[in-house]
Amino acid sequence: MKTLLVPFYDDDAAQAALDTALTIASGFGGYVEGLFVMRPPQIIDGEGIALAGSYLNQLKEEGRRLADRASARFHETLRARHLEEADVNAESSVANAGWREMDGLEGQVVGDYGRLFDLVVIGRDFGQPWLDWNVMCESALFETGRPVMVAAGSVPGRIGDRVMIAWNHSTETARTIALAAPFLSQASAVEVLSIDGWAVPGPTGEQVAAHLRRSGISAAARTVSTGGSSGGETILREAGDFGADLLVKGAYTQSRLRQLVFGGATRHILANTEIPVLLAH
Repeated sequence: MKTLLVPFYDDDAAQAALDTALTIASGFGGYVEGLFVMRPPQIIDGEGIALAGSYLNQLKEEGRRLADRASARFHETLRARHLEEADVNAESSVANAGWREMDGLEGQVVGDYGRLFDLVVIGRDFGQPWLDWNVMCESALFETGRPVMVAAGSVPGRIGDRVMIAWNHSTETARTIALAAPFLSQASAVEVLSIDGWAVPGPTGEQVAAHLRRSGISAAARTVSTGGSSGGETILREAGDFGADLLVKGAYTQSRLRQLVFGGATRHILANTEIPVLLAH
């Protein structure tokens, strides 16, 4: 995980995402880029609506103020962590970070630009009413071809030391495991969790763990019942019991429809998790 993209705004959710990304980068000697997307004024007010020149100028000025506040918060975080500001071309064996502003719609920009990065890290929600978290996250998942990490409200001291894989036998989760390889290879313990009745046809958790061990990963498998809880509740409960600091999960299984991506277990996990969640499709 050498390059990480963080859509960044002046709010606590984005701050948690940045802190998560910087924690990861410190373990990989990686580069973190904070991204602020500047909406064109006509998009802020509604595409196709004619606006007076003075009002357009006001919207541009407000966009500039939002960007400046986000930039100030980003750079203050770097100073507090004694991190060097650089760009992706800078050769360094330690973590560093840079700032970028781009014009456009958040979903489109993140979906396109995110294809360059090893990982896109986003907050669990945004504190800005004009930002649509679902659009941002779905674009990162569906358009970048890269894994997405959703940060929790608080950031663990380490990320990826004890990893839980929520295994439901699916193609999507298998791909997520492959994309999580940099974390799995450094983990001290990996648990492949299966839940009775919560799966599609496919290989067992024991088989997954065996193949991970063949790759030198310290993995074990366990199957549990929900005990009357939902799948999401069961996963979070077991992750807590395992002491996981990272959860690996396929984003969806049943349908590609956008409105179903964060249904069921995934929606519950993202709303309640206390550890970062690595997602892919």
